Amino acid sequence: MTFVANLPLVSTIKERCRVCYTCVRECPAKAIRIVGGQAEVLNDRCIGCGNCVRVCSQRAKKVYSSIEQVQALLAGRKHVAAMLAPSFPAEFEGVEYRRLVGAIRMLGFAGVHEVAFGADLAARAYRRLLDETSRGNFVAANCPAVVGYVERYHPRLTHRLAPIASPMTATARVLHEIYGPDFGPELGIVFIGPCIAKKSEATQKGVRNSMDAVLTFTELRKMFDDAGIEIERADPVEFDPPEGGAGALFPITRGLFQAAGVKEDLVKCEIVAAEGRTGFVEALREFESGDMRARLLEVLCCEGCIMGPGIENAGPLFRRRARVGRYVREKMVSFDEKKWSAWMERFSDIDLGITFRSEDRRIPHPRESEIRRILLRMGKARPEDELNCGACGYDNCRQHAVAIHQGLAECEMCLPYTIERLRSTVKELAVSNEELARVQEALVQSEKLASMGQLAAGIAHEVNNPLGVVLMYAHLLMDKCESGSPVRDDLEMIAEHTDRCKKIVAGLLNFARQNRLVCRSTNLEDLIWRGLRSMQIPDNVKVELENNMGNPVIDVDGDQINQVLVNLLKNAIDAMPNGGRLTIGLSRADGEVQMKIEDSGVGIVPENLRKVFEPFFTTKYMGKGTGLGLAVTYGIVKMHRGDIRVESNADPAAGPTGTRFLITLPVAGQVE
Repeated sequence: MTFVANLPLVSTIKERCRVCYTCVRECPAKAIRIVGGQAEVLNDRCIGCGNCVRVCSQRAKKVYSSIEQVQALLAGRKHVAAMLAPSFPAEFEGVEYRRLVGAIRMLGFAGVHEVAFGADLAARAYRRLLDETSRGNFVAANCPAVVGYVERYHPRLTHRLAPIASPMTATARVLHEIYGPDFGPELGIVFIGPCIAKKSEATQKGVRNSMDAVLTFTELRKMFDDAGIEIERADPVEFDPPEGGAGALFPITRGLFQAAGVKEDLVKCEIVAAEGRTGFVEALREFESGDMRARLLEVLCCEGCIMGPGIENAGPLFRRRARVGRYVREKMVSFDEKKWSAWMERFSDIDLGITFRSEDRRIPHPRESEIRRILLRMGKARPEDELNCGACGYDNCRQHAVAIHQGLAECEMCLPYTIERLRSTVKELAVSNEELARVQEALVQSEKLASMGQLAAGIAHEVNNPLGVVLMYAHLLMDKCESGSPVRDDLEMIAEHTDRCKKIVAGLLNFARQNRLVCRSTNLEDLIWRGLRSMQIPDNVKVELENNMGNPVIDVDGDQINQVLVNLLKNAIDAMPNGGRLTIGLSRADGEVQMKIEDSGVGIVPENLRKVFEPFFTTKYMGKGTGLGLAVTYGIVKMHRGDIRVESNADPAAGPTGTRFLITLPVAGQVE
């Protein structure tokens, strides 16, 4: 069986991955990169601790499966032996161990052995190491995740890893000694345990010749289910020799010390144990810095192997510890120490040597200026802006910034940054929606004007001629009537209203005309004064002109813009029956000219404000207005590719009343 180095132990099922960053937070090696909100496990940085698998509530992490590999072994080798890790009582709670052994044999394994015996051999080797080396400082190499972490992130400590094979490797070498002569290449060896990192350990140099495959307890249960095997109904079978002893305590923190017969002296601090995601990282950091003078440091990535990610049982920590302890106590009742000693003697000279190599995966730390630049990009300009909330999966904002520089993280992982961007986006969206509503309103208005224009063009000429005849004959009849005649009064009324109809028709024709603009250089200031001179301005109305545009000359159709000014100025004067202030402003910016016509009159009520540009809408008394002036004004401005807006207040309680029209026109070259 061939193994692949740097086995991709864990991968992400992207369809299930959510933006929670829990795996980032729990990964001691920071071997998870976030790309587009998706968590990607970096194989060359992964140590196989399985924390990401354990904490992922969405089950988005997939562990490399060895089931097919084991099934191929069982089908192709004559003798396949299973090695059961001593943590099995924590997984198979309430199961009598002999029935578990029987169930494993039912899968096709020729033998089932205790890794506890390999742990006994490893414990003896550690005791010898401490006895024979008075000045050495070592890190126990039983946990493959810790070994991988040291090789990648503390490469200077690689030579401090105790050169002693793990219980798994030690047991595999024992089985090769026992069965190798009889089966040779037909011998297959499979480790079954709680650890994902063991899959990677089995591929390493010095181990892969001894091991063929690694199954987790989770995978073993699946094989039972697929084969229809019920553990409780399996025939009870004893473990195959050699029998394990105190090495069965290895999966519990400090179990190595008890099996090796060494004591953790809190006064001397020569033997130290550490466990868990943060505990083992801190212990290694202190060990490397020299702050810890321990002769032997036992570090486990999990809180003991009983908490490994390959365990399916969800029982709490101390219940699992109790299960292992109970199994060892019951085992010791019938333990044959003499037979165990004979096996230990037989393998007293077995080679348990192992070598390690540095695989430095550390990423250079960025300069302070680069960290500050990234923090500033996330809106953290000051130290107090660094909230260190941990939502991104990193302990603080600076670590997050470093990870961004190293290509492991994204700015969007920062919750305050994302919220601020969302708030800004919502604000921009509100402005866009407001602009869209205004454009839609203008489009509706243009459609109304277009429809009215077509209607006006169709009827204006037809109505104008008959009105001319009526008006002419009314005047002829008036000329023949004597002054004071009652008929003359009727004829005058006919002439007056006919004349009004003529004005309405003239307005319709003006509104409906489709002629192109005739743009020439026009002085807007002169145009305004001409419009003011063409109308009678009451003495109680004060006129102010504010010209802030410098050069008031632009390319427009002067006659039509004059009509716009006259319409707006007339409306402004009409809105101030008791007098007031009329302000006309001119300004230029960004290639546009803005004209402002503002009065201090009665204002326009909100319900009428949206209707002011609609044809025939007017608030004046009958005969005072046609309701076409502002509609025509709107059309002229739009033909100039400009814009017209109105603001008004008719409620004295809300502030000064009055109306302001704002007209924006392109300076040149943008009109037809």
